Amino acid sequence: MLGRPEWFTRRKYGGWGVKPTSWQGYMYIAFLILPFVFFQAVPSVNQDLRIQVTIVWLTILVTDVGRIMVNLPLSNKERQIEAYAERNALWAVIGVLVFGVLFQLLTSVLDQNMKVDWFIVGALGAGALVKSISNFILDRKR
Repeated sequence: MLGRPEWFTRRKYGGWGVKPTSWQGYMYIAFLILPFVFFQAVPSVNQDLRIQVTIVWLTILVTDVGRIMVNLPLSNKERQIEAYAERNALWAVIGVLVFGVLFQLLTSVLDQNMKVDWFIVGALGAGALVKSISNFILDRKR
């Protein structure tokens, strides 16, 4: 849509996303962020309009940055490193989520009041389902 993958490189440290490598990448970020910041700073803007603009802006931002990330030119070595890093990050997230659910279950049992965050349980279940489906499909392709 707006940005080009050649203006960016993958973000290696500090999370996910892209990092600008050219002046066009920095201009792209400024072009997306500065008008939004100025719009949010205007006190006379109606709250409903502010929410609608924020939703549209976030949709454009997430869609375009996602497209850039998917189309980043990566070598086979970079793809492999990225895959290992993503796998390791996922294992860390799963560990924290499982610990959190177990902690909630334990405190619920001790308080005799069942309280578990079902969104966390759902996220763990969805992850297991996606992994199972992916393994099934990828095994059949071999």
